[in-house]
Amino acid sequence: MYLSDKPVYLINGSQILSADSNEALQYSPDSARKGTIAYSIISSHNTSGDEISLKLKFDALTSHDITYVGIIQTALASGIEKFPIPYVLTNCHNSLCAVGGTINEDDHVFGLSAAQRFGGIYVPPHLAVIHQFMREMYAGCGKMILGSDSHTRYGALGTMAIGEGGPELVKQLLSKTYDVKYPPVIMVYLEGAPRNGVGPHDVALALVGAVFSSGFAKNCILEFVGPGVKNLSADSRCGIDVMTTETTCLSSIWETDETIHQYYKTHGRADAYKKLSPASVAYYDKLIKINLSEISPMIALPFHPSNVYTIDEFNANAADILRKVEIDAKDSISANYILTDKVSKQGVKVTQGVVAGCSGGTFENIAAVADIVSKYGSGCADFTLDVYPQSQPVYYALNKNMITNTLMQAGAIMKTAFCGPCFGAGDVPANNTLSIRHTTRNFPNREGSKPSGGQAAGVALMDARSIAATAASGGYITSAEKLDIDYSKYDYEFNGEIYNKKVYSGFNSPDSKAKLITGPNIIPWPEIPTLADNLVVYAASVLTDDVTTTDELIPSGETSSYRSNPLGLAEFTLSRKDPKYVERAKNCKKMYDTFRSSGLDEISEIIKTANLEGSVSIGSFIYANKPGDGSAREQAASCQRVLGGWANIAKEYATKRYRSNCINWGMLPFIYDGDFTFEIGDAVVVKNVKSKLLALDNDFDAIVIRGAEVYNITLKLPAITKEEAAIIKSGCLMNFYKGL
Repeated sequence: MYLSDKPVYLINGSQILSADSNEALQYSPDSARKGTIAYSIISSHNTSGDEISLKLKFDALTSHDITYVGIIQTALASGIEKFPIPYVLTNCHNSLCAVGGTINEDDHVFGLSAAQRFGGIYVPPHLAVIHQFMREMYAGCGKMILGSDSHTRYGALGTMAIGEGGPELVKQLLSKTYDVKYPPVIMVYLEGAPRNGVGPHDVALALVGAVFSSGFAKNCILEFVGPGVKNLSADSRCGIDVMTTETTCLSSIWETDETIHQYYKTHGRADAYKKLSPASVAYYDKLIKINLSEISPMIALPFHPSNVYTIDEFNANAADILRKVEIDAKDSISANYILTDKVSKQGVKVTQGVVAGCSGGTFENIAAVADIVSKYGSGCADFTLDVYPQSQPVYYALNKNMITNTLMQAGAIMKTAFCGPCFGAGDVPANNTLSIRHTTRNFPNREGSKPSGGQAAGVALMDARSIAATAASGGYITSAEKLDIDYSKYDYEFNGEIYNKKVYSGFNSPDSKAKLITGPNIIPWPEIPTLADNLVVYAASVLTDDVTTTDELIPSGETSSYRSNPLGLAEFTLSRKDPKYVERAKNCKKMYDTFRSSGLDEISEIIKTANLEGSVSIGSFIYANKPGDGSAREQAASCQRVLGGWANIAKEYATKRYRSNCINWGMLPFIYDGDFTFEIGDAVVVKNVKSKLLALDNDFDAIVIRGAEVYNITLKLPAITKEEAAIIKSGCLMNFYKGL
């Protein structure tokens, strides 16, 4: 794989030309920038009249049952009357209804009632995972879709899709815009064809491994072009595309061809297709060149999709590599996680294989698994193989081709469309074991283990083909390239009647008389205070890892059942990373309440020391080097906010969406690039914070009070817009729309 951070031109779809070459002097960068597919789609959705400062309106929205209740509650508090564009409410995360009594199904009932009242589309549990439903029913060439799940990616189908926090969907529901600077566009030039046994996850993991750590693709658009595209099926393209989220890019788009045309025909939506390709001259800010024929079966070890090795390299050096993961476990999850005991002369033994979700549960992936296990078997009792088709129509096609029977006969367990194995709500592995999965992520504890309970487990990501090969090897990690097998060709038939009979389609038919049905766990947002003249915040957590994921800020798994209860969910904030955070944050919030009611000596002394005049906001902040990698979940920010959080301080933010979540929940996303080292309990005082914020100042002089010591530092707030400043001043997006 070749990476270049220098601009290039693509000439006639095939010739790559360095922008600083003599031959390139004949071309205009400004004109050629408009030759990308990305530009053609973005410009048609931009309402600002400014090609740099974009104000985008989307064609459709989508959420699942972890996020849509909070989004609708926020929209309600902001005055919504109906959904102005198609809004799809899927139910693929809290589908099991196994935790907390009635609360998960209560959310589903609420979702259906909201679709009826406001004119939405409601997809019942187990019918489809969010992204497969959107691929099948709402993607379209040249469209843009916004989703409240970070893996909202439909670029392979010609749709530019973005995963964001819930408040950004609220803006669209209120007919507002998604505001962003025009992003850099990276050409991903594909050539060659995958070797037998190499699947889409192998290509995706190789890409993530090559670009993540350097931030090469951060907040960019990846545009896939080149002769290798035609050598990938639609399923394979979608499987690679959905994993681009793990590069931290903003979005993705692919050139389209007859393969994608046939996809839309198969799904009864031929009119959703149009040919998308770069103009004869197109300018790109960076280049990634991938020869598909050089990609080998890959494995991403705990605790990140970028921790990649070829399976052959891993098996040759397993003891050394796993020892490094053990050391990382002590640093990242404070757990004595033993992996080297899984190495023997036979290989590295794992106990569980899972193929599931938006990346793994495709028709072609599951068919390939069936081909392997029908010939070689699926292991024995100490290795389980679970398969989750990503939608009921996919399940139907598997049944019609007898693939399901083949898998069951070989010992695989067939399950329904569900995202749980990807975020720790299904197939949680046993303590001190390693699970291999064709899913999207393997962050610390995301698989469901709880360090506070003395538990440690991990997930390694692999392609479905190599997972099946591992099953055939009795649970010893094996590359699918080691197998002698000819993969079958199956006819895929999409049965749309499955959706016609079960999906509630109410767009353009809102019923204002329909009653919203709320169960006892569906709690409105608490009152959020507006920003005062000055700010005093205490460090409630100091996180020193290179990257802090949203899974660490607010864990997934069983906590998902409380996503409709802001205060209940907040109790889980940082519970697997810093269990004392909640108590510290609450104590800081009590300081504010006490000071507001009767004064507080400690705060009075700080006001005197800092010479503060006017009102004072008092609360907590989190310091992290690089927070926000991973999920789009707004709760990573909202949970801090309802506990009295007023700021994050970071060296940088891992993703735009997490920074946006902080802003939309009224928290100042400060940058600190100095040498001062924060400690828990430090008081940071920012004088005249509101006036400086509204003036869009970049530098905020602050003092840190630690006991009797006082330190001067400068916090930065770069690239804040006028509207973002107004949202923070209001305390949160809801307050902003209320005019507070």
